[in-house]
Amino acid sequence: MFVYLSKKIAIPNNVKLNCIAWNKEEGYIAVAGSEGLLKVLKLDQGANGQNKGGLAAVSNLSMNQTLDGHKESVRVVTWNDAQQKLTSSDTDGVIMVWMLYKGSWYEEMTNDRKKSTVASMCWTSDGAKICIVYEDGAIIVGSVDGNRIFGKELKGTHLTGVQWSPDNRLILFALASGECHLYDNQGNFAMKLNIQCVRLNGSSSARGQRIASICWFSGRSPNRRNRPVLAICYECGKVQIMRNENDDGPAIFDTKMRNVDAKWNHDGSVLAICGTSLEATVAPAQRDNNQVCFYSPLGRIYRTLKVPGSDITSLSWEGKSLRIAMAVDSFIYFANIRPDYIWCYFEKTVVFLNSHSSSGNGVRETPMSVITFWNTVSNQSFLKEVEPTLCLAASSEHCVLGVECVSSNIKEIALSTLENRSNAADDRVYQLLLCNSIGTTVDSKYTDIRPCFVGINSSYVAIASQEEILIWHYHTPKSASNLQSVKARKEKRFHIDDTPTGVEMAKDLMLGSGEAQSHRRISDPICALALSEKLLLVARESGAINEYSIANVALRNRHMMSSKVYKMAINCNSTRAAIIDHMGVMTLLDLDDNRETQLNFSRVERKDVWAVSWAKDNPLLLALMEKTRMYIFRGNDPEEPISCSGYICTFEDLEITSVLLDDIISIGELQNSSHIIQLRVKSLRDTDDLLEHVGLEDAKQFIEDNPHPRLWRLLAESALKKLELDTAENAFVRCANYPGIKLIKRLRTINTQELQRAEVAAFYGEYEEAEKLYLDADRRDLAIELRMTLCDWFRVVQLYRMGGSGVSDQQMETAWREIGHHFANLRSWESAKEYYDKSHYIEGFMDALYHLEQFDELEECVEKLPEKSPLLPKLAEMLASVGMCAEAVQAHLRFGDQKAAVNTCVNLRQWGEAVALAQKYQMPQVSTLIAKHAAQLLNEGRLTEAIEMQRNAGRYLDAARLLAQLAERELEKRAPMLRIKKIYILAALLAEQYLKAVATPEIDYASGRNTLLDSISLEDAACIERMWHCAEAYHFMLLAQRQLRFGIIHSALTTAIRLREYEDVLPLEDIYCLVALASCADRAFGTCSKAFVKLETLSHLPEKTLHEYEQLARSIFSKYEPEDADLDMVACYSCGVPVPDSSPACMECGARFPACISSGKPILQPTNNIWICTTCHHCASPLEISRHRSCPLCHSLIASVTEEM
Repeated sequence: MFVYLSKKIAIPNNVKLNCIAWNKEEGYIAVAGSEGLLKVLKLDQGANGQNKGGLAAVSNLSMNQTLDGHKESVRVVTWNDAQQKLTSSDTDGVIMVWMLYKGSWYEEMTNDRKKSTVASMCWTSDGAKICIVYEDGAIIVGSVDGNRIFGKELKGTHLTGVQWSPDNRLILFALASGECHLYDNQGNFAMKLNIQCVRLNGSSSARGQRIASICWFSGRSPNRRNRPVLAICYECGKVQIMRNENDDGPAIFDTKMRNVDAKWNHDGSVLAICGTSLEATVAPAQRDNNQVCFYSPLGRIYRTLKVPGSDITSLSWEGKSLRIAMAVDSFIYFANIRPDYIWCYFEKTVVFLNSHSSSGNGVRETPMSVITFWNTVSNQSFLKEVEPTLCLAASSEHCVLGVECVSSNIKEIALSTLENRSNAADDRVYQLLLCNSIGTTVDSKYTDIRPCFVGINSSYVAIASQEEILIWHYHTPKSASNLQSVKARKEKRFHIDDTPTGVEMAKDLMLGSGEAQSHRRISDPICALALSEKLLLVARESGAINEYSIANVALRNRHMMSSKVYKMAINCNSTRAAIIDHMGVMTLLDLDDNRETQLNFSRVERKDVWAVSWAKDNPLLLALMEKTRMYIFRGNDPEEPISCSGYICTFEDLEITSVLLDDIISIGELQNSSHIIQLRVKSLRDTDDLLEHVGLEDAKQFIEDNPHPRLWRLLAESALKKLELDTAENAFVRCANYPGIKLIKRLRTINTQELQRAEVAAFYGEYEEAEKLYLDADRRDLAIELRMTLCDWFRVVQLYRMGGSGVSDQQMETAWREIGHHFANLRSWESAKEYYDKSHYIEGFMDALYHLEQFDELEECVEKLPEKSPLLPKLAEMLASVGMCAEAVQAHLRFGDQKAAVNTCVNLRQWGEAVALAQKYQMPQVSTLIAKHAAQLLNEGRLTEAIEMQRNAGRYLDAARLLAQLAERELEKRAPMLRIKKIYILAALLAEQYLKAVATPEIDYASGRNTLLDSISLEDAACIERMWHCAEAYHFMLLAQRQLRFGIIHSALTTAIRLREYEDVLPLEDIYCLVALASCADRAFGTCSKAFVKLETLSHLPEKTLHEYEQLARSIFSKYEPEDADLDMVACYSCGVPVPDSSPACMECGARFPACISSGKPILQPTNNIWICTTCHHCASPLEISRHRSCPLCHSLIASVTEEM
């Protein structure tokens, strides 16, 4: 920050001032002094043009009211900002409350205790309560309406000050003995504060122990949480700043002056302490011993301001801390504050850290910063949330952000990327973010060097901590295309005490940053840094400046300044630098070794300078901010100052761009064009005046004396508009403007002045004027050509229509087509469709229909396009992208590309159509393609997709085999039996589809299925039969269990006995357990005994299971004989021998009895009327099947037809 005195107001009759208070909300200033003086002042805020913000031209007083009421010297004044009230007190103890009414201040209430003098008063942050302390120890707490809340007498205690805590729950009292006592808001003693900055002995006579001021910041601190907020200042110069009342580790420092008053600024980031230098006791005749020191909350001094006068008594901040007022003798001094905002400017974009961006409300665990990228041309803003930001710098195309990594996840990543950290005990890491003008990060780097200072040029970023320097060669999308060695891209790091020579960088610097060097402590730390394309300047607090070359990092020179450097800036050719010291004195430093070209800069010295900027295109032009005036130096000579309060963004082309950061960041206004100020140097202003009021010759002579390309361009423009072609050509040559020279050559070939003026107007962008001149000269064709060049096709259409006849259809269609392109670029597809239709531009019309998703009309375009049209493949791609396979195939076929049509079917998984097309156009490679694709799907584990693909392609048997594999997988997963049965049924049905596909007119499927099975390969026939066999096994297993559950015991036993035919499919244990269970329930103990015998012989079962089966058999057959009950016998249809009705085959002749798929019973007379399913070809009893609507096995609908076998 920088501070300078800006205004002085004298109090009439030399009345000595005692105190001053500045209203934070409305800007009223209350000053009080002896003889009952109490005044309320207000400074008029300039709010137009360059004076926006009120600092560029400090205004006159808009209010100067004397408040009458006090008879004696007024010692205390304080504002109630929330309620807009003023409270004052004099030495008689009279307290008066003032209120604003119709623009003037009037007395509202008075209180006179008449016992003691008021030592201090303080309002709560919400303005609801006031605490008044008297020197005799009396305490009064009252409300804003004048009612007393409580009173307390501290006998024998001399009070000197009072402050409320930020939450208004505690009251802090300062005692004359130097102690600080804390009470709650009901007057109950809480504790004594731990004072560490002075040693207290309990005596109130010691002047060094007397408290000069206590100040407890009560506002919100957006940038830092847990920051010190309670300042206790002693007259001896000792200061203690605490985070809270219980802080045992406060910041302690010595101001080296007799402290008088102290105040926090509006956000608690700066503490201002005023007093008298201790040297005043040695030399009392001096009148400049008063000073104001500005400190950080941790006690680091920012700036010291010398104030004239003999006795400073009080100070107060303005509402947004851009000014500070001081009461000195009988004068009020005002000082302007120029904060060190974190900001930069590049590519017409202002980048700044929002003042209220960090989240300190406890919502987030870590604070974050919000960086605003404000494009001053389009007035668009882009926000970027990053870690806490420490610094910002910009080059011509990029900016760099230095942030501290505090988030745990980012910090972990950063620590893992850093190798050979200089201090392993310190885990703080930082990140450099390289961003473009919209806030996109294009490169980044982690480092353990704290970026206290930063600089950037077109290739490098240089950062410095208090003792180390890092030069980082960054990458951008543009620089990534350049082939450079890896070694040149390495970072370069060194200590400020090192002397790099530029040779063996990897050895001298990369290895030189080890642990031994990194722990060096220095007494002369770094205080400033500046970087140009060639040089790096690093300043130290002693005034020494190290000059390094960037290319090889070699120490070129050392310069010595007389005081500590505050800021530095290097000119565009790295020959000179502007240096501002901590007192605001600006001097110039010559960096050029060529003494013949040096100018004498030793006499250039300016005071109260807080910002400098060299011109980008002239090494002799320098702009600097001196208080609220901007000076432009050309060499040693300054021009007339310009009143301005903005921060300099850039100095280029004889124009200075500045931005009112105070209004944007501190005051919080929404940024707009009024916050950007364009200032022109004197030579540019004089050239404009000469060209406007004198003539070209005088202006030319002036420009020759003060040459600059911008001035020559102005002369060329003025000469062209007067058609002075020779003068214009000379000016274009002097400023190397090749397009202008070509214009002059073209103008010499034009005969009429009207057309020449039109060409000049078009060259300078005055297109409306150029068109008017063309039309006046009856050259509509040239006007149309101009609008075509500008792509203003709407105007081209208007000009076509103005001409009436003579415009061809082709010209109009071209204009319509270009308008369609315009709307297509804007993604306004409805309008684009309309104009493409007018212009008969089918390709654009197709694009519009596609984006509008009007696929019906897009399909019609297939017929509109002629065969072999090159647009057909594009149209086919559009149709295929939305799944319209048939239409895409039609488009490919109209183009004659059958292979593309087949590929489209394959890509859209329309395998059947792909096979049909391949057969039609004799493309056998499709089968190979399908097989390869199926193999790929199987390798990827996508079995169901492979099955679907094979089925759609008509490869039914292959699909059936894959379904059989799927059933086996489901069996391994112990899936439900019903699911496994369904899968086998689907596989068998696909196999039947295969049989239908191979049927011929000679061998019909319906009547000759068995013949078809014989005609195919044995492997395929066995596969088909195997699928039905597996389906039957699970069908009968489910049927037996269902019958057993519903109590159809004998049928369950019959079906279970049938399961013995499927031992190759079903687990043996499951089969014979079911047989044993059903036979036991049917009291067929002979069959049950055989089932247990089979179970006990299963060798793969565990011993425990076999033993359990043995125990169960013993318990059953110890009660029952192993014999079957009376069986129902029927005669075999083949040999006539009686067989049991549950037997699946005749024991005598071996004739088999087919099973009824409905009941599971054997059909003992298969030669009689039976029902056969036309789908699965399994049979059932007519009586049983009559209860079903679909086949119990394959679930196909039952036709009312009975076939005899």
